[in-house]
Amino acid sequence: MKFLFRLFALCVLVAAIGAGYVFYLLNQPYQGFSQPVFLEFPHGTSTGEIATELAEKGVVRDRWLFLAAKLVRRRANLQAGEYQFTKAASPLEVFGRIARGDIFYMELLIPEGFNMFDIADTVAKLGTMSARQFLEAARNPALIRDLDPKAATLEGYLFPNKYRVYRRTTAQQICRLMTSEFRTQWDALGGRGNVHETITLASLVEREARLPEERPIVASVFRNRLQIGMRLDCDPTTVYAALLEGRYRGTIYRSDLASPNAYNTYQHAGLPPGPIANPGLSSIKAAMRPPATSYLYFVAKADGSGGHNFADSLQKHEANVAQYQRNLKRQ
Repeated sequence: MKFLFRLFALCVLVAAIGAGYVFYLLNQPYQGFSQPVFLEFPHGTSTGEIATELAEKGVVRDRWLFLAAKLVRRRANLQAGEYQFTKAASPLEVFGRIARGDIFYMELLIPEGFNMFDIADTVAKLGTMSARQFLEAARNPALIRDLDPKAATLEGYLFPNKYRVYRRTTAQQICRLMTSEFRTQWDALGGRGNVHETITLASLVEREARLPEERPIVASVFRNRLQIGMRLDCDPTTVYAALLEGRYRGTIYRSDLASPNAYNTYQHAGLPPGPIANPGLSSIKAAMRPPATSYLYFVAKADGSGGHNFADSLQKHEANVAQYQRNLKRQ
């Protein structure tokens, strides 16, 4: 009887030691890789398959440890998706990440006023596609047709915001994310009427007005000019025309101002054929409902504030320009 009791006690002790060792291993960080590891688990991937892939890539020491973690957290469900592993982690930590659905993603931040070329360069920095691929998607007729039949590209409708994208996210999917956000914002503003003209005007306002409080006034200047058939003489349209033709050199030259390109508002009256950038909410609101003013001109202040002096006559405008030049000389 004593022998059986001792044997039982020994088995209990061995089991306790074994359980303690397993618990130790489950909490022991391990890293069997030298470069970041990306693993994608599609829907329907079994726990055993996940464990095998993790072990083969050196994320866990052995597949049975991950399976043991599943026994510890048996009520947890593993989430499909792509995961990135960059440092040592215990089997329980790895299991917890996959159970939480802590999938790998990148943040794409698009500021207000970026044009599609700026966005393409920003997307390319993610390292998942080239700028050219994004521009091809932004010019995709199928994507454009659903949004604005008058548009030649998605310019103006790639709404500035922060987006979550994944390594397998395509250029078309990014464009759809941004245009879907545009639709949401447009509807929230109660957008109606000619969306193409409104967003085109808003893009000019976005590129000209740095101060949010001046955007409605700048919009009123453009509206007043449009109503009397006066050319807009908007510098950013000249820059955009040069960008479209691949000849922009970082500043505006006389040859740019003389360009016959339809986007050059120094040569053509009325709005350009389409937006020249992707405006934010304040510029869209300003373009929707410009205030009533008599202003026809504006020139930047030379104080670094980003503000402008507005005028309702050429004489006053020329005086503001002269003041601007004097202030520059003083500086």
